[in-house]
Amino acid sequence: MHFSKGLLSLFLFLAAGALIGGIVSQLIQGADFVGLMPYLTRTYEIFDIKDIFLNLGIMQIHFGIRFAPNLISIIGILIAAWLYRKF
Repeated sequence: MHFSKGLLSLFLFLAAGALIGGIVSQLIQGADFVGLMPYLTRTYEIFDIKDIFLNLGIMQIHFGIRFAPNLISIIGILIAAWLYRKF
């Protein structure tokens, strides 16, 4: 399956970069790189939508979303954007 260069494929690339960056930061969180780890793994909250409650009578929905990447995730997003543009 070939993805055309569209908005959906860009979003998927960026989401994959953020996810991979988050996984890498969790894996190396215990390591000590000259005291840099707290700065690389500290999260920076971009937005936080608290719990939204929707009562539809027969169904109740609770929804919330938080986007708080760390520096390694942001680097992963930048690498993903570069790869998307390159290929």
